[in-house]
Amino acid sequence: MNTDLTPVAVNPAALPAPRGYSHGTLSGNTLHLGGQTALDENMQIVPGGIVEQFRQAFGNVLTTLREVGGIPEDLVSITIFLTDIPDYQAHGKEIGEVWRELAGPVYPAMAGIGTTALWQPEAMIEILGVAVIPDDRLVRPPAVG
Repeated sequence: MNTDLTPVAVNPAALPAPRGYSHGTLSGNTLHLGGQTALDENMQIVPGGIVEQFRQAFGNVLTTLREVGGIPEDLVSITIFLTDIPDYQAHGKEIGEVWRELAGPVYPAMAGIGTTALWQPEAMIEILGVAVIPDDRLVRPPAVG
């Protein structure tokens, strides 16, 4: 098991450059995935509703996971913050299809939490999580500083 517990930021080049936060923080083999909304490469929330926002936000989570050699099976927990729980529930089947398309039949511990607002006013969803990556796949980014 990787014993280097010094936290290091994980910021994939494929995601918008963070300012004042990190997309993830790796400590040992544990990756703490920062909250991801449906921001695209142009720093805009994708249009089209909760299913499209779920696809983008979860895709952003997986991009950060893959940056350190992780795969969806490494996810141990996911927390989903929602501004409209009934809308999410009404589209549950479609969201489930997107999940299986992006992650396969992997279902870590999950929580869905209702909130009145997210950082970007047009964001409907924010996803954060935790993953544990085995040593044989772990790619530790260089520490910055």
